[in-house]
Amino acid sequence: MAKKKDISKYLHAHMDKQAGIAHSQKRTKIVATVGPACDTYDKLLQLVKAGVNVFRLNFSHGTHKDKRATIKHIRKIIKEEPYNIAILGDLQGPKLRVGDLYKNQLLLKEADEIIFTSQPCKGNCDKVYISYEHLTKDAKVGERIFLDDGKIEVRVTEIINKTDLRVTVIIGGLLLPKKGVNLPDSTLSLPAITKKDMEDIEFCIDQKIDWIALSFVRKPSHIADLKKLIHARASKIKVIGKIEMPEALKHLREIILESDGIMIARGDLGVEIPIEQVPVIQKDIIRKCMHRAKPVIVATQMMESMMERTKPNRSEVSDVANAVMEGADAVMLSGETALGQFPVQVVKTMSKIIEEVEKTVYEYNREDILTPQSHSPSFLSDAICYSACKLAKDGQADALVGMTQSGYTGFTLSSFRPKCPLYVFSKEKSLITQLSLSWGVRAFYYPEEESLDGILNDQLDILKERGFLKSGDVVVNTGSTPVELHLPTNIIKISRIT
Repeated sequence: MAKKKDISKYLHAHMDKQAGIAHSQKRTKIVATVGPACDTYDKLLQLVKAGVNVFRLNFSHGTHKDKRATIKHIRKIIKEEPYNIAILGDLQGPKLRVGDLYKNQLLLKEADEIIFTSQPCKGNCDKVYISYEHLTKDAKVGERIFLDDGKIEVRVTEIINKTDLRVTVIIGGLLLPKKGVNLPDSTLSLPAITKKDMEDIEFCIDQKIDWIALSFVRKPSHIADLKKLIHARASKIKVIGKIEMPEALKHLREIILESDGIMIARGDLGVEIPIEQVPVIQKDIIRKCMHRAKPVIVATQMMESMMERTKPNRSEVSDVANAVMEGADAVMLSGETALGQFPVQVVKTMSKIIEEVEKTVYEYNREDILTPQSHSPSFLSDAICYSACKLAKDGQADALVGMTQSGYTGFTLSSFRPKCPLYVFSKEKSLITQLSLSWGVRAFYYPEEESLDGILNDQLDILKERGFLKSGDVVVNTGSTPVELHLPTNIIKISRIT
């Protein structure tokens, strides 16, 4: 029998068993955006205790100095409290916007004609600046242009010259400066990564955050370009592709394969495509991500009424519940926590919705997804992970335990949505927080590699000391042997805690 090692160095210095256990009750994770409403250490800690698993840094707002302070607060929480919290940097991307306006507003009426130009100017009733140099190249006569999240709609009637085009107002409204512009019918010549994005990527790499989300992804090469930048700096940051453009839906399978995770950014997506299509597309993206073992986040306006209220709308409760039932790894809060009046309350409310749905509706009833795929290059290891999840269910196990070096085993076990609690061990410290985004995963640092029996025994001892296991519990372990070869997952072991 392998000699038992001293595991005290792998237990949290400020261990609070009950806090750690409570934080892992829900399986679907919560992503919260940091902003003025919650950017202090105390407020961030309150959000974590309420149920946040991932903090999102929105690079469309704020300075690097602000974000550096936020990262310092989060790292302090990770060090001093029994929580693993991931940090997600969300790049602004090439956002098209209206320029400055005379008198800071412009009333557009139905049937009005106006010129849009890519030449900077102060807008008036005759001409408005749009911050896109390829405006007249990409927009075609007859195509629509949306302003202010689709509140105002115009149609292109004439390409005047290389910088100007004429539009007719279809749906009018009051236009304000800096509002967003969408060209849903056009194929855009936008760069995948802007100059600002490059500066933000360098900041994220220097700060060693966990995930970077790339905005306005249109094809898989955009993800590949970002990965090259990250790998050139020997960084282990993982990349999330944001699905918010019609062109991305044409290349969805390839984008999912190239990405480490996916965000369904329903804000711009709901402007770019007919809004009634969003729920079906959301469900399809979640299904495809589960199929490929890629974490998927459902984002935008999930609990928006709680920015000013202590209770959500009934439709918002159903929206969160549906995302959970569809199998999303995480649900995201934006302005609700960044700018809202009740950031802690909204997280607590979302956590309660998740826990209630997961308690009541466990079976996902997707046998076509939740099985290993024979064409997968990792089919044999996929089959081991799937069999471990099935054995844990059939054997009414109290825990499923895996170990990973690349993240593969953690993401794969999670993708099969096991019924019992899932614990993943790794010697790669970056993975411990990165896995905080994955459905159901609770990760632990463990670097030893002496023997398989010794590793498995230590893992169970750590879980017992942390309060996650007790005498009599049944546990299913996955691993690989020989240990020193670091092979893909190739063994399953079932045992009872004594």
